[in-house]
Amino acid sequence: MSTLTIIETGRPPEKMVGDWPLYPAMFEDLLSPFLPGWTYEAVALSEGETLPDPAKLDAVLITGSPAGVYEHTPWMTPLMKFIRAAAKANTPQVGICFGHQAIAYALGANVAKSDKGWGIGRHVYDITAPQPWMGAAPPSTFSLGVSHQDQVLSLPPGAVLIGGNAFCPFAALSYPEASAISFQGHPEYSAGFSCALYGVRKGTRLSVEMVDAAEQSLETPVDNHLVGQWISAFLSEATD
Repeated sequence: MSTLTIIETGRPPEKMVGDWPLYPAMFEDLLSPFLPGWTYEAVALSEGETLPDPAKLDAVLITGSPAGVYEHTPWMTPLMKFIRAAAKANTPQVGICFGHQAIAYALGANVAKSDKGWGIGRHVYDITAPQPWMGAAPPSTFSLGVSHQDQVLSLPPGAVLIGGNAFCPFAALSYPEASAISFQGHPEYSAGFSCALYGVRKGTRLSVEMVDAAEQSLETPVDNHLVGQWISAFLSEATD
């Protein structure tokens, strides 16, 4: 039996607290159907909890966050050290949104606010390098709901570009030598949660027109289930 340690690097906006589960619970809901027998533990890093020794963990998942990797939060430097130590120990890692950016940044990529602005709604990515954990006949594209300004802007040393699009070229990465994968999009977000999140920012950080278009885009289903299968297959193979 393996345990997935979920590093919680952020929480939904305060206006949404109580109406929606926290991110670790979302990931457990996403992955548990594909990882029978696995257990889950959360480390509330952004709330002040201390990171464990990554060499003693079975596998790690790093969540999304409102923070940027370039910000001087008290937990940012410890997180970067944790990611590099996990890579050195060959502890499997999965990064989502901020987690995607954090792994890339810790392992040598340029990460910053994109001059393309906010990405929200349903985004479709071209698969450029199919991976074994995608199965025998993966599709040519996949889609996820997104919410981000920051982007990975360069390919980290030793990384493989799995997929991207014109808005976000480095949207899915694999690190064969570090036993890590990451995605910019959110397979754990339901359409309802994404729309509620955009709604909190509607008319302030996000224009009314942007939010309306994003909500309409999410009327088309995204590939949460498929990406959840991919992540689970990666974790199963990496911990076998």
